[in-house]
Amino acid sequence: MASLKASLIGKVPGKLASLLPVSFDQIGSIALFNDFPKELKKYEKLIGNQLIKLNKNITTVAIKSKKFSGKYRLQKVRTIAGKKTKETIHKENGLTFKLNIEKTYFSPRTGSERLRIASKIKPKESVLVMFSGIGPFSVLAAKKAKEVYAVEINPSAHKYALENIKLNKAKNLKSYKGDVSTILPKLKKKFNRIIMPLPTDSESYLSLALKYLKTKGIIHFYDFSREEIFPEYSIKKIKKHCKRFKVLSKVKCGNYSPGTCRVCIDFQPL
Repeated sequence: MASLKASLIGKVPGKLASLLPVSFDQIGSIALFNDFPKELKKYEKLIGNQLIKLNKNITTVAIKSKKFSGKYRLQKVRTIAGKKTKETIHKENGLTFKLNIEKTYFSPRTGSERLRIASKIKPKESVLVMFSGIGPFSVLAAKKAKEVYAVEINPSAHKYALENIKLNKAKNLKSYKGDVSTILPKLKKKFNRIIMPLPTDSESYLSLALKYLKTKGIIHFYDFSREEIFPEYSIKKIKKHCKRFKVLSKVKCGNYSPGTCRVCIDFQPL
Protein backbone atom coordinates (compact mmCIF):
# COMPACT_ATOMS: atom_id res chain seq x y z
CA MET A 1 0.00 0.00 0.00
CA ALA A 2 2.96 2.30 -0.74
CA SER A 3 0.83 4.35 -3.17
CA LEU A 4 -1.69 5.15 -0.41
CA LYS A 5 1.10 6.29 1.89
CA ALA A 6 2.71 8.31 -0.88
CA SER A 7 -0.57 10.01 -1.75
CA LEU A 8 -1.04 11.10 1.86
CA ILE A 9 2.34 12.81 2.24
CA GLY A 10 1.72 16.31 3.52
CA LYS A 11 -1.87 15.47 4.46
CA VAL A 12 -1.05 13.29 7.44
CA PRO A 13 1.65 14.62 9.85
CA GLY A 14 5.05 12.95 9.51
CA LYS A 15 4.99 11.29 12.93
CA LEU A 16 1.62 9.71 12.18
CA ALA A 17 2.41 8.82 8.57
CA SER A 18 4.52 5.89 9.78
CA LEU A 19 1.38 4.43 11.38
CA LEU A 20 -0.63 4.34 8.16
CA PRO A 21 -2.04 0.80 7.63
CA VAL A 22 -0.22 -1.17 4.96
CA SER A 23 -2.83 -3.85 4.26
CA PHE A 24 -6.56 -4.50 4.17
CA ASP A 25 -8.99 -7.22 3.13
CA GLN A 26 -11.01 -6.55 0.00
CA ILE A 27 -14.40 -8.25 0.08
CA GLY A 28 -16.22 -7.36 -3.10
CA SER A 29 -16.31 -3.56 -3.26
CA ILE A 30 -15.57 -3.16 0.46
CA ALA A 31 -12.06 -2.50 1.79
CA LEU A 32 -11.82 -3.64 5.40
CA PHE A 33 -8.98 -2.59 7.69
CA ASN A 34 -8.39 -5.18 10.39
CA ASP A 35 -5.89 -3.09 12.33
CA PHE A 36 -6.39 0.66 12.18
CA PRO A 37 -4.32 2.71 14.68
CA LYS A 38 -6.45 4.80 17.04
CA GLU A 39 -3.92 7.61 16.64
CA LEU A 40 -5.19 8.05 13.07
CA LYS A 41 -8.87 8.41 13.98
CA LYS A 42 -8.84 12.13 13.11
CA TYR A 43 -7.66 11.23 9.60
CA GLU A 44 -9.67 8.06 8.95
CA LYS A 45 -12.16 9.66 6.55
CA LEU A 46 -9.32 11.26 4.60
CA ILE A 47 -7.51 7.92 4.39
CA GLY A 48 -10.68 6.09 3.35
CA ASN A 49 -11.57 8.60 0.64
CA GLN A 50 -8.02 8.46 -0.70
CA LEU A 51 -8.18 4.66 -0.93
CA ILE A 52 -11.42 4.88 -2.92
CA LYS A 53 -9.79 7.44 -5.19
CA LEU A 54 -6.85 5.10 -5.83
CA ASN A 55 -8.91 1.94 -6.40
CA LYS A 56 -11.90 2.08 -8.75
CA ASN A 57 -13.15 -1.32 -7.49
CA ILE A 58 -13.57 -0.05 -3.93
CA THR A 59 -16.70 1.95 -3.07
CA THR A 60 -16.78 1.44 0.71
CA VAL A 61 -14.01 1.59 3.30
CA ALA A 62 -14.60 0.18 6.77
CA ILE A 63 -12.71 -0.62 9.95
CA LYS A 64 -13.15 -3.78 11.98
CA SER A 65 -14.16 -2.54 15.43
CA LYS A 66 -14.63 -5.97 17.01
CA LYS A 67 -13.02 -9.32 16.19
CA PHE A 68 -14.96 -12.41 15.09
CA SER A 69 -16.80 -13.75 18.10
CA GLY A 70 -19.91 -15.53 19.34
CA LYS A 71 -21.89 -18.51 18.14
CA TYR A 72 -22.03 -17.24 14.56
CA ARG A 73 -18.42 -15.93 14.36
CA LEU A 74 -19.50 -12.38 13.58
CA GLN A 75 -17.56 -9.12 13.57
CA LYS A 76 -18.49 -5.48 14.08
CA VAL A 77 -17.40 -2.99 11.44
CA ARG A 78 -17.61 0.78 11.08
CA THR A 79 -17.77 2.58 7.72
CA ILE A 80 -15.32 5.48 7.42
CA ALA A 81 -15.70 6.43 3.74
CA GLY A 82 -17.83 5.81 0.66
CA LYS A 83 -21.19 4.06 0.51
CA LYS A 84 -22.60 3.13 3.91
CA THR A 85 -23.32 -0.48 3.13
CA LYS A 86 -22.14 -3.77 4.58
CA GLU A 87 -23.54 -5.89 1.77
CA THR A 88 -21.45 -6.67 -1.28
CA ILE A 89 -20.83 -9.10 -4.15
CA HIS A 90 -17.51 -10.94 -3.88
CA LYS A 91 -15.92 -12.91 -6.72
CA GLU A 92 -13.62 -15.84 -5.99
CA ASN A 93 -12.38 -18.83 -7.98
CA GLY A 94 -14.72 -17.97 -10.84
CA LEU A 95 -17.76 -17.85 -8.55
CA THR A 96 -19.97 -15.05 -7.22
CA PHE A 97 -20.96 -14.64 -3.58
CA LYS A 98 -23.39 -12.18 -2.05
CA LEU A 99 -22.90 -11.43 1.65
CA ASN A 100 -23.15 -8.95 4.50
CA ILE A 101 -19.74 -8.63 6.19
CA GLU A 102 -21.32 -7.98 9.60
CA LYS A 103 -24.12 -10.57 9.55
CA THR A 104 -22.05 -13.46 8.18
CA TYR A 105 -18.58 -14.94 8.58
CA PHE A 106 -16.37 -14.78 5.50
CA SER A 107 -12.62 -14.52 4.94
CA PRO A 108 -11.24 -13.74 1.48
CA ARG A 109 -7.83 -14.93 2.70
CA THR A 110 -8.74 -18.60 2.40
CA GLY A 111 -9.80 -18.56 -1.25
CA SER A 112 -6.73 -20.54 -2.35
CA GLU A 113 -7.35 -23.10 0.41
CA ARG A 114 -10.91 -23.61 -0.83
CA LEU A 115 -9.50 -24.21 -4.30
CA ARG A 116 -7.01 -26.74 -2.88
CA ILE A 117 -9.83 -28.76 -1.31
CA ALA A 118 -11.98 -28.59 -4.45
CA SER A 119 -9.08 -29.93 -6.54
CA LYS A 120 -9.13 -33.16 -4.50
CA ILE A 121 -12.84 -33.90 -5.03
CA LYS A 122 -13.70 -36.69 -7.45
CA PRO A 123 -16.80 -36.66 -9.73
CA LYS A 124 -18.68 -39.49 -7.98
CA GLU A 125 -18.20 -38.18 -4.45
CA SER A 126 -20.88 -37.21 -1.97
CA VAL A 127 -19.52 -34.26 0.04
CA LEU A 128 -20.61 -32.71 3.33
CA VAL A 129 -19.58 -29.18 4.31
CA MET A 130 -20.15 -28.48 8.00
CA PHE A 131 -20.33 -24.84 9.17
CA SER A 132 -20.79 -23.86 5.53
CA GLY A 133 -21.50 -20.13 5.94
CA ILE A 134 -22.50 -18.30 2.77
CA GLY A 135 -21.28 -21.24 0.67
CA PRO A 136 -17.68 -20.64 -0.50
CA PHE A 137 -16.59 -24.24 0.13
CA SER A 138 -19.88 -25.90 -0.82
CA VAL A 139 -20.59 -24.00 -4.04
CA LEU A 140 -17.06 -24.62 -5.30
CA ALA A 141 -17.27 -28.29 -4.28
CA ALA A 142 -20.53 -28.63 -6.22
CA LYS A 143 -18.62 -27.92 -9.43
CA LYS A 144 -16.67 -31.15 -8.91
CA ALA A 145 -18.74 -33.57 -6.80
CA LYS A 146 -21.77 -35.70 -7.60
CA GLU A 147 -23.66 -34.05 -4.74
CA VAL A 148 -22.93 -31.65 -1.89
CA TYR A 149 -24.75 -31.15 1.41
CA ALA A 150 -24.09 -27.96 3.38
CA VAL A 151 -25.14 -27.17 6.95
CA GLU A 152 -25.04 -23.71 8.57
CA ILE A 153 -26.47 -22.57 11.89
CA ASN A 154 -26.51 -18.79 11.23
CA PRO A 155 -29.89 -17.86 9.62
CA SER A 156 -28.40 -14.85 7.80
CA ALA A 157 -25.53 -16.88 6.36
CA HIS A 158 -27.97 -19.60 5.30
CA LYS A 159 -30.14 -17.01 3.54
CA TYR A 160 -27.16 -15.75 1.56
CA ALA A 161 -26.06 -19.33 0.84
CA LEU A 162 -29.42 -20.02 -0.83
CA GLU A 163 -28.94 -16.90 -2.96
CA ASN A 164 -25.41 -17.95 -3.86
CA ILE A 165 -26.57 -21.41 -4.90
CA LYS A 166 -28.90 -19.72 -7.41
CA LEU A 167 -26.29 -17.17 -8.50
CA ASN A 168 -23.83 -19.95 -9.34
CA LYS A 169 -26.42 -22.47 -10.61
CA ALA A 170 -25.25 -25.17 -8.21
CA LYS A 171 -28.15 -27.59 -8.76
CA ASN A 172 -26.47 -30.54 -7.01
CA LEU A 173 -26.07 -28.62 -3.73
CA LYS A 174 -28.53 -28.88 -0.83
CA SER A 175 -28.25 -26.35 2.00
CA TYR A 176 -29.69 -26.85 5.49
CA LYS A 177 -30.18 -24.34 8.31
CA GLY A 178 -29.46 -25.56 11.83
CA ASP A 179 -26.93 -27.22 14.11
CA VAL A 180 -25.06 -29.94 12.25
CA SER A 181 -25.49 -32.32 15.21
CA THR A 182 -29.29 -32.20 14.79
CA ILE A 183 -29.39 -32.00 10.98
CA LEU A 184 -27.17 -35.01 10.18
CA PRO A 185 -29.29 -37.66 11.97
CA LYS A 186 -32.29 -36.49 9.93
CA LEU A 187 -30.44 -36.87 6.63
CA LYS A 188 -29.66 -40.54 7.28
CA LYS A 189 -26.75 -40.34 4.87
CA LYS A 190 -22.99 -40.95 4.82
CA PHE A 191 -20.36 -39.07 2.84
CA ASN A 192 -17.12 -39.72 0.94
CA ARG A 193 -15.64 -36.42 2.06
CA ILE A 194 -16.38 -34.10 4.99
CA ILE A 195 -15.05 -30.54 5.21
CA MET A 196 -14.88 -28.97 8.70
CA PRO A 197 -13.93 -25.27 8.29
CA LEU A 198 -14.42 -24.22 11.93
CA PRO A 199 -10.88 -23.92 13.36
CA THR A 200 -12.19 -22.53 16.65
CA ASP A 201 -14.18 -25.67 17.51
CA SER A 202 -13.94 -28.40 14.85
CA GLU A 203 -12.71 -30.91 17.41
CA SER A 204 -16.09 -30.87 19.18
CA TYR A 205 -17.66 -32.26 16.01
CA LEU A 206 -15.01 -34.81 15.02
CA SER A 207 -16.82 -37.82 16.50
CA LEU A 208 -19.97 -36.75 14.66
CA ALA A 209 -18.08 -36.41 11.37
CA LEU A 210 -16.53 -39.85 11.78
CA LYS A 211 -19.98 -41.36 12.37
CA TYR A 212 -21.25 -40.06 9.02
CA LEU A 213 -18.13 -40.78 6.97
CA LYS A 214 -18.15 -43.65 4.48
CA THR A 215 -15.46 -46.34 4.51
CA LYS A 216 -12.26 -44.95 2.93
CA GLY A 217 -13.72 -41.46 3.29
CA ILE A 218 -11.63 -38.33 3.90
CA ILE A 219 -11.99 -35.54 6.48
CA HIS A 220 -10.53 -32.04 6.14
CA PHE A 221 -10.03 -30.94 9.76
CA TYR A 222 -9.35 -27.24 10.40
CA ASP A 223 -7.68 -25.96 13.54
CA PHE A 224 -5.60 -23.12 14.98
CA SER A 225 -2.07 -24.01 16.00
CA ARG A 226 1.12 -22.35 17.18
CA GLU A 227 3.68 -22.76 14.42
CA GLU A 228 6.25 -24.48 16.62
CA ILE A 229 3.85 -27.31 17.56
CA PHE A 230 2.35 -27.88 14.11
CA PRO A 231 1.24 -30.47 13.05
CA GLU A 232 1.55 -32.56 16.24
CA TYR A 233 -0.88 -30.35 18.17
CA SER A 234 -3.74 -30.86 15.70
CA ILE A 235 -2.96 -34.52 15.05
CA LYS A 236 -3.18 -35.17 18.79
CA LYS A 237 -6.75 -33.78 18.73
CA ILE A 238 -7.69 -36.20 15.96
CA LYS A 239 -6.21 -39.13 17.91
CA LYS A 240 -8.66 -38.49 20.75
CA HIS A 241 -11.53 -39.41 18.42
CA CYS A 242 -9.96 -41.70 15.82
CA LYS A 243 -7.51 -44.41 16.85
CA ARG A 244 -6.30 -45.44 13.40
CA PHE A 245 -5.94 -43.00 10.53
CA LYS A 246 -3.60 -41.92 7.77
CA VAL A 247 -2.55 -38.27 7.42
CA LEU A 248 -2.79 -37.29 3.75
CA SER A 249 -1.80 -33.62 3.99
CA LYS A 250 -0.69 -31.11 6.63
CA VAL A 251 -1.25 -27.55 5.46
CA LYS A 252 -0.74 -24.09 6.93
CA CYS A 253 -3.44 -21.96 5.32
CA GLY A 254 -3.09 -18.48 6.75
CA ASN A 255 -2.01 -16.51 9.80
CA TYR A 256 -4.50 -15.99 12.62
CA SER A 257 -2.33 -13.95 14.97
CA PRO A 258 1.43 -13.56 15.51
CA GLY A 259 2.85 -17.08 15.82
CA THR A 260 -0.54 -18.76 15.37
CA CYS A 261 -1.81 -20.05 12.03
CA ARG A 262 -4.91 -21.60 10.55
CA VAL A 263 -4.13 -25.19 9.61
CA CYS A 264 -5.78 -28.13 7.90
CA ILE A 265 -5.11 -31.82 8.45
CA ASP A 266 -6.49 -34.01 5.65
CA PHE A 267 -6.86 -37.53 7.01
CA GLN A 268 -8.42 -40.89 6.22
CA PRO A 269 -9.61 -43.24 8.99
CA LEU A 270 -8.34 -46.81 8.63
